[in-house]
Amino acid sequence: MRRLDLCDVSHRFDGTLAVDDVSIGVEPGEFVCLLGPSGSGKSTLLRLAAGLETLQSGRITIDGATVAEGGQARQTPPEKRGVGLMFQDYALFPHLTVAQNIGFGLRKGARGGTWIERALADMHLADLEARYPHTLSGGQQQRIALLRALAPAPAILLLDEPFSGLDEHLSQRVRHETREIIAESGVTTLMVTHDPETAMCLADRIIVLDHGRVTQDASPVDLYTAPADPFIVRLFGPANEFSGAVRDGGLDTVLGPVPAPGVENGRRAQCLVRADGIEIAAAPPNGDPRYVRMRVETARVLGPTSHLLLASGPGEAPEAPPATIEARLPGIHVPPTGTEIWVRAREEQTFVFAL
Repeated sequence: MRRLDLCDVSHRFDGTLAVDDVSIGVEPGEFVCLLGPSGSGKSTLLRLAAGLETLQSGRITIDGATVAEGGQARQTPPEKRGVGLMFQDYALFPHLTVAQNIGFGLRKGARGGTWIERALADMHLADLEARYPHTLSGGQQQRIALLRALAPAPAILLLDEPFSGLDEHLSQRVRHETREIIAESGVTTLMVTHDPETAMCLADRIIVLDHGRVTQDASPVDLYTAPADPFIVRLFGPANEFSGAVRDGGLDTVLGPVPAPGVENGRRAQCLVRADGIEIAAAPPNGDPRYVRMRVETARVLGPTSHLLLASGPGEAPEAPPATIEARLPGIHVPPTGTEIWVRAREEQTFVFAL
């Protein structure tokens, strides 16, 4: 197990800044996810760590030894960095069998047949050893690609969107198997993903990137419960957004006043309430003053959850249209259009940021 550090890294493509002064570290044996949308710089960082891109600015070290430094002509080539890389498209060799693909790149005397047999059995692929990639499902190809990256016992494992080609049900199962085999190997792992659920499921720590910069570096729980800014709130699904000036320590919204701790009176602030942070009731329980009355505009069942579009009454100006919010509720909730219900925002799913 080794430590990976990227220090003060910046990188441009044709003059466009893709990574902007990023410093991140991955502890020995730790599983870290780089999370962000397309164009956030996460795949560029992974390619720089692997040595597939020449570092322009900054320094990359493995266990304190420099493998790349910006402005230096000599950089350690990928095959000498001790890293295993799994590509998004798996990049299996079509003319090699499953066993040959996994064993590709193993040096003479390195672990081979016995490890491959046991690894295939652990991944429920024991009967596929002599098969060719084109005869395998997407999930099977993904697991073969992972085993090929792990076979040389790399010091660092780099994963580039490893589940993006799988359907949701298969992705959940393969994620679990992937986490188990990586945990068993103890390899230091850095993974790129745009999917928050994948990051939450696998990572010990998540580093969020936006426009080439680190927005937040936190555990999965802290990232979800204490997001650093509105961008991170939106990563986890739809949110209702309000803005205005703080008065008497709070912000007025269509869901009632929301506390704005740490924001001085008179300053403008933005409030975000996750759609799954909305509660509904036929009447306020025990006269709870946190509930406000709203009207159902639409209600749709989305499988395990229901999506409601709710409208408030008219605003202060007679010509102002009713304000609408989204609610995503567990189970089946399909009240008829026009039904009046009582609504409140759960405090732990409500976030206020100074503007």
